[in-house]
Amino acid sequence: MNKVGDFEELRPLLFSIAYRILGSVSEAEDAVQETWLRFDGSTTLPTSVKAFLSATVTRLSIDVLRSARVRREAYVGPWFPEPLLSDPYQDPARSAELADSVSMAALLLLERLSPLERSVFVLREVFGFGFDDIASAVERSEAACRQLLVRARRHMAAGRPRFEADRRERQELATRFFDALREGDVAGLRDLLAADVQMVGDGGGKAPQLARAIIGSENVARLLASVFPLLARIDVTFEPREVNGQPGAICRDRDGKVLHALALEVLDGQIQTIRSVINPDKLGHLGPVADAWAIDEEVKQARRQMK
Repeated sequence: MNKVGDFEELRPLLFSIAYRILGSVSEAEDAVQETWLRFDGSTTLPTSVKAFLSATVTRLSIDVLRSARVRREAYVGPWFPEPLLSDPYQDPARSAELADSVSMAALLLLERLSPLERSVFVLREVFGFGFDDIASAVERSEAACRQLLVRARRHMAAGRPRFEADRRERQELATRFFDALREGDVAGLRDLLAADVQMVGDGGGKAPQLARAIIGSENVARLLASVFPLLARIDVTFEPREVNGQPGAICRDRDGKVLHALALEVLDGQIQTIRSVINPDKLGHLGPVADAWAIDEEVKQARRQMK
């Protein structure tokens, strides 16, 4: 058995499982690395390497999630997953499940589940594992896993997001949105936003963030149109990117450092939710992180100069 080769072939799957359970790129990468150490140190030959590694990374992720729950309860402001720019695991047979399950909205919905429910749901609904392998992974009986899945489905169905099927249409809408954003076009922005659109930021108390969610197309359009042209004046740029499988962008300062990640939730041809992740602890995997507080001061100075 070529352990290194077998592991590297399955690494994308292992990361994708861990990320959906944890909502954290850094924690998922740690879980995958620990899975390798356990696999490398094992003296027994598993019947199925895929089943063994998937079970190991799932158990490790469950343990991490249980401790993370305590930290998230004390989190300052809204908590969002760490932005993911590309999912390393691809399976044409399950492309719809994979794309839907990695969105910010779906990951936030998964937060409602217990660690066991979340793991069973991810393994079964997203990756199509059999109940025998799921039972081994979460160390419960197959009957218990079926019950966990029933509860998880019920919770998810209560608020499960539905996205536009046409990816090109979503991207065209996002292009129009960012064009209007750069121009400070209130009317143009308003036309693209749902009447009850919400704009929410995750700074974790470590970066400037909205004191509360901004709700309504008029309020959101006016706020965006007032702030983003000021950012452009101090050479902040937007790099359109797919963020968690949805249209979005990476915002960078004049030195190319990451200021925040923006994700758009699109439904029925309009933007329903705008989520911004600006907590520096959640951006390090995207590259060097900008000083958001310094940028905030520059924006305030630019606004004073315009008066």
